[in-house]
Amino acid sequence: MSYNIRHANPPSKKDVVELESIANVIRKESVDLVALQEVDVGIARSGNANQAEALAQLLGMHFYFAKAIDFGGGEYGVAILSRYPLTDTRKVPLPEEAEPNAEDRVLALATVQLPGGQRVRFGSTHLDVLSGANRLQQVQTINAIAGSEQLPFILGGDLNDLPDSPAMAALDQAFQRTCQINCEPTFPQDRPDRIIDYIVFSRAFNLKVLSQYVVPESYASDHRPVVAVLELLPGTVNR
Repeated sequence: MSYNIRHANPPSKKDVVELESIANVIRKESVDLVALQEVDVGIARSGNANQAEALAQLLGMHFYFAKAIDFGGGEYGVAILSRYPLTDTRKVPLPEEAEPNAEDRVLALATVQLPGGQRVRFGSTHLDVLSGANRLQQVQTINAIAGSEQLPFILGGDLNDLPDSPAMAALDQAFQRTCQINCEPTFPQDRPDRIIDYIVFSRAFNLKVLSQYVVPESYASDHRPVVAVLELLPGTVNR
């Protein structure tokens, strides 16, 4: 799943935080891996909670949080939730040379230890909202990381760009989208009319998309979550 959770603030309720509502959305889909965006840690507006840790506890999952910026006395960024153990976690700052005053963006990465000894790399990111040139640079950085990965690489994120944008065309050079035709919109949550949230996987490995859908959830956040079921085919674990 990829899910921009809007720090668990339902759009219909100003200054209200309902982390349990976000947890319920994730729990209902029974997903193994979640890429989260707009996550608060130690910020007053969300009760100074570590939202990544709290969601992990509610769901019985492992977590990794990567700060993008300091905000409201705490940290704001992206996170990974996993039903399976996480190792080799790291944060990659993403470039913004085209518009240096833009909000800092990061990529969170982790190795996921799947049952049976298989491993995958999983990432969560949230690209620049204002500058298409920044988004293109950020995608190029992610593509370079994918090119050096020795494990199947799956990425979820709010990429803040439309399917036919230059940044998405660049991403297609290294990744395959889990939905390529007749894809459902993800934003805004009440009357979605655009696709800006995606799950993709590295073309260097042979993964199969078994299903992909947008969850018709219109309360908990201003984005609808995207879910994909992927199969690791024989010979995909290592290059």
